[in-house]
Amino acid sequence: MTRKLLLSLGWMCALAALIRWWEIGSRIPGLTLWSCVFLVGFALTLFLAGGPDGLRDRRARSSMVGWAVLIVAALVGQALVPQVTIRGVIVHTVAFVKVVDTVVPLWILVRALALIWAGPARIVAIASLVPALAVGGWFFVVAMPGRSFAGALPPLSPEEARLRVELERDVRRLAGPGPGERSHRFPALLEGAARYVDSSFVAAGYRVASLPYAVDSQRFRNLEVTVPGTSRPDEVVVIGAHYDAVEGAPGADDNASGTAALLALARTYAGRRFARTVRFVAFTNEEPPYFAGPTMGSRVYAARAAARGDHIVAMVSLETVGYFADAPGTQRYPFPFNLVYPDRGNFLGFVGNLDSRSLVRRAIGTFRRVARLPSEGAAAPSFVPGIGWSDHESFWLHGWEAIMITDTAPFRNPHYHMSSDTPDRLDYARMARVMTGLRAIVEDLADGP
Repeated sequence: MTRKLLLSLGWMCALAALIRWWEIGSRIPGLTLWSCVFLVGFALTLFLAGGPDGLRDRRARSSMVGWAVLIVAALVGQALVPQVTIRGVIVHTVAFVKVVDTVVPLWILVRALALIWAGPARIVAIASLVPALAVGGWFFVVAMPGRSFAGALPPLSPEEARLRVELERDVRRLAGPGPGERSHRFPALLEGAARYVDSSFVAAGYRVASLPYAVDSQRFRNLEVTVPGTSRPDEVVVIGAHYDAVEGAPGADDNASGTAALLALARTYAGRRFARTVRFVAFTNEEPPYFAGPTMGSRVYAARAAARGDHIVAMVSLETVGYFADAPGTQRYPFPFNLVYPDRGNFLGFVGNLDSRSLVRRAIGTFRRVARLPSEGAAAPSFVPGIGWSDHESFWLHGWEAIMITDTAPFRNPHYHMSSDTPDRLDYARMARVMTGLRAIVEDLADGP
């Protein structure tokens, strides 16, 4: 009995490690790290539970061979066909390797528990996975510091009223009417948006670093301004947003809203100094066909920063922060998040992977202390749909903590990636409330411990 309990405890620890450190494998494309670890663990369990005879068990060995074949097939398939096109969207097949690296370890875990226990005890052991996952998920993913704002929204402060006008002006300028969208399909419109961001930075008193790069015969550019640090200038905080839009959409919420918030923050801190260096960066090419590929603007920026040896201590991606709805049923989530989060789309979301959990908690805790707007947070494995859908993921690839601040985009906004994503659909008063919290976050990250 003692041996069975110890083996079960070992597998529970392995499960916790899988959930907590799965991100290590996600930063090394093509590596089925956890499948291999769990496969070795299964062989060890066979030996500890049944000695040499356990390793000779035909059914156990056939399971191991099947898993090994699946792992090899995933790796070989990804090497031979690195990407596929699904409905015009390029999908990198390394995503399927990541699925294998999630499903196979859980399959091995259940098989190992079934091997350790027999009879009714087997059902109890396997069923214990459910509450273990629920408790662990609540603690690591959902539980956040502070209290979300509740109740009727008070009137805007004078500063928030001023910001409301400023934010609306920038959104309307970036996502204004006219044929085409600010994307690679319409280079003049994309460059027009870049010039507007550039001139806004200059008007605030910054010297703008234009960071160009080429894709085939077309040139694109990220834009960066810097507030130099004083006592810890080598520690860098990056605040970013992408200024391009998806094909066929004006892109008011996605992502003129985030760009407008970025410009508002940059204006606020022009001439200020913090302990750490703060960079405000406007990225290009976040949308398909560049999304999640090496020519995505933030991927290019993060790769160059890593090559220089930059010490980025935090990155915040401002992604769709302008659409809010109060009616029940206006907020959706991938399962099982719909079981624990509210169904009204009236809050601001803070999202990160497990490696960025401390940054998620710090940012939302700061926001909740000052902002008069509901907020929710999640620090989940990056394979969960939506967790990595923006520029912050580019920084995860280099081991940096990064989060997304968002209205949750497709899980709330019915106009997401549509021609109806226009400036008149945004809530600029709540965007101004968002800015109050964002300012506190920037100041805490730039000056705090």
